[in-house]
Amino acid sequence: MKKRHGKRKCATLILAAGKGTRMKSERAKVLHPVYGKPMLDHVVAVAREIGSVKIGVIIGHQADLIQETCKDQGLIFILQKEQLGTGHAVLQARQAFSSFQGTIIILCGDVPLLRSSTVGKMMAHHTRTHSVITVLTTRLDDPASYGRIVRDRDGRILKIVEARDATASEKDITEINTGIYCAESPFLFEAVAQIRNDNAQGEYYLTDICEIANQKGMKVTPFLTVDSEEVMGINTFEDLERAHKILESRISHPRNA
Repeated sequence: MKKRHGKRKCATLILAAGKGTRMKSERAKVLHPVYGKPMLDHVVAVAREIGSVKIGVIIGHQADLIQETCKDQGLIFILQKEQLGTGHAVLQARQAFSSFQGTIIILCGDVPLLRSSTVGKMMAHHTRTHSVITVLTTRLDDPASYGRIVRDRDGRILKIVEARDATASEKDITEINTGIYCAESPFLFEAVAQIRNDNAQGEYYLTDICEIANQKGMKVTPFLTVDSEEVMGINTFEDLERAHKILESRISHPRNA
């Protein structure tokens, strides 16, 4: 029997609709193999290990191939016909998750190094703090294009600012958004339906749900992981090779994993 973290039941939504243009490959990014299996499989494994009662996968680019590759895994596939941003992606799952009441874990299909133990700790923190949203964060010496975490005096999250929209002082922040969340349903779907696309990218940012929650007086908290390697997104073949070596090392030296 799978071990569940926290008191509320959980479901998982995996974002896997992107093309991954920096891979310079026709293959959907999440189907590229990492340590012998598609990187999406590693993420699905995390969803199972935390005790998800439902696992939805948002697909877009090469949707049919992803469904064929991952068939017979008991997954719910949700099509995002146009890639209009992460907020828009989550909104597509509203109907599929309409009957679910509990905590929804949002994972990224291109982050195969994430440990289920880290997600479990984030979920426990989410429950303990009575948060409506918990964001997994980490710190980077060079945050580059990652969204910055803007905290208030009490350490809660006021907002997440995308790098392209950040002011000079906000760009100096080293705590970044990993794209991994705990969020309460149905608030999550009510919030993504309110997101606007008036930003530099013209996209519907999922990160905007933090400001929406704050406007409603709801608690948004960060959960900081010191292992930035674990939340590394795969964007290039160099990243793929690095991830393969990390997973190989974990299996060869489990005590150090």
